[in-house]
Amino acid sequence: MSEQDESPKERADRELIELLNELRVLLPGVTVIFAFLLAVPFAKGWPRTTDFQRDVFVVAFLSTAVAVVFLTAPSSYHRLRFRHGDKEHMVRVGSRCSLAGIAAFAVSLVSVVLLVTDYVMSLGPAVAATATLGTVLLVIWYGLPLGSVVRARRAR
Repeated sequence: MSEQDESPKERADRELIELLNELRVLLPGVTVIFAFLLAVPFAKGWPRTTDFQRDVFVVAFLSTAVAVVFLTAPSSYHRLRFRHGDKEHMVRVGSRCSLAGIAAFAVSLVSVVLLVTDYVMSLGPAVAATATLGTVLLVIWYGLPLGSVVRARRAR
């Protein structure tokens, strides 16, 4: 069956399954980073961190927590609302939460890279490595899909 042959209910069912499957891919990575960050302040080297590194840690920690909240929200929303017959609304809310969670995860990932590279190297190379990662992240996570949307709109 093609997407054009789907009923609105079938489409909402498929989109919800796709959304939940995407979250299953994202959540392990976010969870691993969160677990790492939970342990950082208790590590032996923590007293040697600079004020800047502590500030970056706080940004990384909080953005990871926000990512966890947004990326788990669609499952919670689904669990509480699945018998109310409004899957389209669940998909819309879940999609928005997922996008917010992905954005928070991007901040988290970049912050963790800055924290670790600054601790291991020095600030200059850490900023260069982090800027490179941030650029790659922006291009792959946002540029490619948004560029595809623009090309599709131009083709119509």
